[in-house]
Amino acid sequence: MHVNTFDRYESRQSAIHQLDPRVKVVVTVLFIVANALLPDGAWLAFLAAWALLLFVSGAAQIGLGWLLKRSLIVGPFLLAAVTVVFTLPGNGLAQWQLGPWTLVPTDAGLLRFVSIFIRSWLSVQMAILLTATTQFPDLIHALHHLRVPNVLVSIISFMYRYLFELANEAGRLLRARESRSAAGVNGRSSSGGSLFWRAKIAGHMVGQLLLRSFERSDRVYNAMVARGYNGRLLTMNPHHMKSSDWQLGGVGVVAILLIQLVARL
Repeated sequence: MHVNTFDRYESRQSAIHQLDPRVKVVVTVLFIVANALLPDGAWLAFLAAWALLLFVSGAAQIGLGWLLKRSLIVGPFLLAAVTVVFTLPGNGLAQWQLGPWTLVPTDAGLLRFVSIFIRSWLSVQMAILLTATTQFPDLIHALHHLRVPNVLVSIISFMYRYLFELANEAGRLLRARESRSAAGVNGRSSSGGSLFWRAKIAGHMVGQLLLRSFERSDRVYNAMVARGYNGRLLTMNPHHMKSSDWQLGGVGVVAILLIQLVARL
């Protein structure tokens, strides 16, 4: 069984899909950096940035629901930013007593948190659009053409490639455990149901997965060296920049600059 949980590419016949991957990577990075530079409370600029995202997703034939559903992954990571609501100086909005601590949310802290949420949400959506419209080999070669260090490109490519193998190996270990576990009443395991026992079994499985990963990485590396691997990945796509690529890339950069201008008006 092959696990493709990490592959988010959506095959479409659109201008965004056919755009040179270097242009998409540069525009995506510029959008994320420019988005991070937007001031707190720049609601009109945030709205303009989202309008740009909607335009790109529509041109790429990516549904809005599909995009919004996957962008919710940013939610758990924003919990680390909740503290700014209580630590940033400003006018108090309420007062809560939590044991020995007194929590006072401020208007400036709430504004900062909402702005961080919107920036992160927009940036994640743009990154999702990049991976949904660009095949991973093209993305890796775009990084190579953009002079990203070869070591970093190789680490990214192998990490992505072998996430699938790790998922498959973990699935095999889980199936092996289930096949060796006797089913008791109501389908529950009749052997070792304590929390300590389960933790020990999980630890053994993680250790087995780590050892198998080391062994496989050594075999794969030796096989690649025997076949002439020199640290550079090859592709059948020539990646020639066309006039349409330059034009669309320029339009994307101008749109990002206009959003910055709107934020500062």
